[in-house]
Amino acid sequence: MTSATSAVPDRSDRTRQIGVTVSEVLCVLGTLVGVGVLGTRVEESSGGALAADATLLAPAGAAFSIWSVIYVGLFAYTVWQWLPANAVTERTRATGWLIAVSMLLNATWLLVTQQGWIWVSVLVILALAIVLGLILVGLAAHPPRTKVERIFLDGTIGLYTGWVAVASCANIAAALVDSGVEVSSPTADVIAVLVLAAAVAVAWLIAHRAGRRFALAAAMAWGLAWIAVGRLADEPTSTIVGIGAVVAAIAVVVVVLVQAPASRRAQA
Repeated sequence: MTSATSAVPDRSDRTRQIGVTVSEVLCVLGTLVGVGVLGTRVEESSGGALAADATLLAPAGAAFSIWSVIYVGLFAYTVWQWLPANAVTERTRATGWLIAVSMLLNATWLLVTQQGWIWVSVLVILALAIVLGLILVGLAAHPPRTKVERIFLDGTIGLYTGWVAVASCANIAAALVDSGVEVSSPTADVIAVLVLAAAVAVAWLIAHRAGRRFALAAAMAWGLAWIAVGRLADEPTSTIVGIGAVVAAIAVVVVVLVQAPASRRAQA
């Protein structure tokens, strides 16, 4: 059998490489729309439903800086997958198209929010979360060859997945508020705490399937911590949700890190 490092990329590999590259370009264009260069900033779109002070589950503004790390990682992956030795590995072939789909969904979410289609944006971000979870499972099935690959590829996808999981919570809350749920009502507090509990369950499910993922835990804890900051130190205030977010952040780290490493899962 020919080793991956000596194999030559075939037509399907080339098609996938092009697909990933086109998806990265579209993702960048979508990002330019989302940050206001080519369109309205996300926090100002959808009638302000996605602003940092619009719902009980909106992270404080500084939380969104994690996107810079994720986007740099996706760009690095796009370049990395063009290297002949990387194009033919089992993990690249198993996850390349899914990564491309994730970037397209990312761009789609940004464009959908520009139109104010808040419930459609919920469906898009949930689809993105599912795709990212599948990517992590695929990466776990084929261990990385080098530490560099583990850090920038597995790390990027872990951060991406963790952040999108938290962003999904915020997106659902935004859709509910946009549909008439009062932020200051007791019902809103209860719903917010239930969604936080669901985020912990999602973290456990992903880690259970994909193994211990430090980047996943870090990104989710980061996002949840900033939700806590937003509720305890900014508007709309909610001590219950703020404390719930802190508890959820700690719980996420615990449920992810108690899992077996992904490398051990692959050998099982």
